[in-house]
Order: sequence, then structure tokens, then C-alpha cells
Amino acid sequence: MCRALVLSAIASMTILGCSTQGHAPPVKSGVSMADSAEQVMLNVRSLLTDKGIQRGEMFADSAYIFDDNTRFELRKVRATFNTSTGVKDGTMSGDRGRYNLREQVLEGFGNVVITTNDGKRLTSPHVRYSQAMNQVSSDSAFTLVEPGRTVSGIGFRADPQLNHVTVLKGASGRGSITLPGQ
Repeated sequence: MCRALVLSAIASMTILGCSTQGHAPPVKSGVSMADSAEQVMLNVRSLLTDKGIQRGEMFADSAYIFDDNTRFELRKVRATFNTSTGVKDGTMSGDRGRYNLREQVLEGFGNVVITTNDGKRLTSPHVRYSQAMNQVSSDSAFTLVEPGRTVSGIGFRADPQLNHVTVLKGASGRGSITLPGQ
């Protein structure tokens, strides 16, 4: 009888244990890009080419792909820039990015930094790189620091090596400059 009582108690505890609900798994509230993306990729690497010339290389921690595989929304984006002979001569990084395959344009958003091999450093909240024009640009505030001078303003156009920079508005700076024709 004692054995029957023990077996009955174990069976009751087993049934009660099975019917007790655990905690529900956490669920993200709101809409996620992954919900509507055509593809989601991790540890992304892609070559940036124009007419067979490698203009650079793009990396991202993750990519969400939209618009018939032509728009890539990127997280933790990094890119390298190459000269026309293929030598790496600069980098761009940002918190987020967008690459448009049709237009061959890479944009960086949030703490975007461009650095060149010769020590120049440009910071801005938004930078756009056009492969076809081999040009970086922005309509946002920026600061360019290079040996011997600092330039800031709102909006710029430049080559990826930051050798020829045109400030669009509100230019200011410190240091020495060379005027054209002198």
C-alpha cells in the first residue's frame, strides 16, 4: 500500500508539473526590417566595381535586401576605396548604410568617418559615395582634419582621397592653405 501511495504521489506531481506553464519567449514589439526583407545576410562582403575597375570593397555586419535585390540596408558598414590602379587608399565606416545597386551609390549614416592613407580624416553624420563618379559628398555638416589644417562646413564634394574638396556652405577652418595659381 505504501508503494501504491508513493507511485500515486509521483504520478500526481508529474501531471501537475506538465500542466504548469513556463514563461513565454521574448517577442520583439514593433516592425523589424527582417519582416519585409527579401533576404537577410550576415557578415557581408562585396566588391564595388565600375566598368570592370574595382573602386573598392564593402563590408557590413548585416544586410537587409529589398527592391528586387537592388537596395541593401546595412548595419555597421565599412568600405575601402581604391585608386584607378587598384591600390587601397582610404576607408569609410558608419553605423548604418545603404547601397543602391542600380545607381552604384553607397551611403553611410551615423558617425561616418572617412580616413585616407596620408592621414586625412573626415567626419559627418551622412556621406554618399558614387562609384561611377568616384566621388564622396554630403549635404550635412562635416569636419575635415588633415596635417596642418582643419576645415568644416555644411556640405562638400570630394574625391575619396580627399585631395580636392569643395565646401558647399559655411566654410571655416584653421591652418595653412594653398590658393589656386599660387
